[in-house]
Amino acid sequence: MKELNVPALARVEGDGGITVTLDGKKVKSVTLDVHEGPRLIEQLVRGMRPEDDVNVVPRICAICTLSHKFAALRGMEKALGITPPEKADLTRELMMLGENIESNSLHTMMLALPDFLGYPSAVAMLNDYGDDVKRALKLKKFGNHIMEVTSGRIVHGENPIIGGFGKYPDKKALDEIKAKSHEMASDAARVVELFASIDVPAYAEVDSDKVFMSVSAPKKKFHLYGDEILVSNGKDFPAEDYKKLTNERVVAHSFAKRSKYSDKTYMVGANARLINMGKRLEGHAADLFKEHYDKKWLRNPLYNNLAQAIEIVWAMESLPDACDAVAALDDPKTAEPTRRTGSGTGAVEAPRGVLYHHYELKDGLVDVADIITPTAQNLDDVELHMRLTAERMLAEGKKDEEVRLGLEMVARAYDPCISCATHLVTLKRL
Repeated sequence: MKELNVPALARVEGDGGITVTLDGKKVKSVTLDVHEGPRLIEQLVRGMRPEDDVNVVPRICAICTLSHKFAALRGMEKALGITPPEKADLTRELMMLGENIESNSLHTMMLALPDFLGYPSAVAMLNDYGDDVKRALKLKKFGNHIMEVTSGRIVHGENPIIGGFGKYPDKKALDEIKAKSHEMASDAARVVELFASIDVPAYAEVDSDKVFMSVSAPKKKFHLYGDEILVSNGKDFPAEDYKKLTNERVVAHSFAKRSKYSDKTYMVGANARLINMGKRLEGHAADLFKEHYDKKWLRNPLYNNLAQAIEIVWAMESLPDACDAVAALDDPKTAEPTRRTGSGTGAVEAPRGVLYHHYELKDGLVDVADIITPTAQNLDDVELHMRLTAERMLAEGKKDEEVRLGLEMVARAYDPCISCATHLVTLKRL
């Protein structure tokens, strides 16, 4: 037996690697090994007050901090019997648009694009694609600004609270966001143009359609939260049935749990959102989806990058109406709990896919907390497509460096939760 060993896998939530086990030239297994120890957040929050829990759990991630905040708020408000004011719902929609722009622009342009264009990093692209690198940073900064305006800080903002907001954005701040969204519309469109123009490798493509899962946004809109979960096979489920959808289990090579639906791997993320809700898009985003959507999206996870790019256009187009809707309403009082014992599940679309926060409260304190992240749901699917990539590239006699890049590109396609390293993997033949 031989191994293609990837000891240091960055751009996931913690410490991991890839192990490709070979029997001669045959690939026996491919595992994504997550070494990072459990954070025990679900146990740490037991016995906490709900308002303390919603401040602790967003620390799981600094990139999608507001997704965790929103999912926790939605779960807690259900458990407490709270119906948040309309202005709170609208402001939360606005903050999620900001996070979507911030995260998707960072991943597509700074982390994924260099691989497709043949550069080792975004910095190396500066001479040839300097305007695009600057454009990516500008989009990310704008997304961060929206997050700061709505949540109080760029990272781990405390302004969103159970039952509403500590302070609502003023009209001047909203008008500035609205004006900037019009000004930067062409920047968002350029991201789609770049990803639509590149060749997408077929190594990771499966022979039949994959399973995709996403929330179903209210009122048949395209948005980032909902109380129902859509599956690409045409079925939908209440968010409260999340355990039947995720079926979490433990594997020997990873501290991260794994998920399967009907004993099959599935994918969550921008690709899943557009496959399940793309027909709900409006405006230029709808035109771009119709122009670029292809059945290959159903079989190749690398198209998730293009889906994220189209989402940036959707988010930018959604900002003006979102700002007007928030500005049109007077600041409401914070909604108060109607009970101290109950349960609730909050489902939102983090940039990387469906995120669940489930809580059970007893006498006003957290008795049970269950958090399932999109990256954990994607891990089995990542391994499936990594195996296909390894098998096909090795069969073609590709060099180790080429196989390494192929594995990187598959992993990056899922936009794993922490994206801070320059190089994703190192691959050695032993």
